[in-house]
Amino acid sequence: MSTFPNQAIALPEITDMAADERHAALTYLNDAWVEAVREGLDEDCIVQAALFTALRALVATYGEDASGDFVARLAERVRAGDYTLAGPLH
Repeated sequence: MSTFPNQAIALPEITDMAADERHAALTYLNDAWVEAVREGLDEDCIVQAALFTALRALVATYGEDASGDFVARLAERVRAGDYTLAGPLH
């Protein structure tokens, strides 16, 4: 016999939970980025460190071949505007 109440409980979809986690992760990273800039770190150094850290984690998680395939598609996505924010450029 279930211990859940008879009333239906609305649980978020798995995709919604994944989106929430990605949003939280992006918020943490953005906050750290802003703090590093405020502390005087050059933004180019932050970019290089972030890319290195992300690629290292990507390879550790998915392997070199899958990571290489992902990275190979990035140039096309950058040129297509997938990472361009509206507003002034830095």
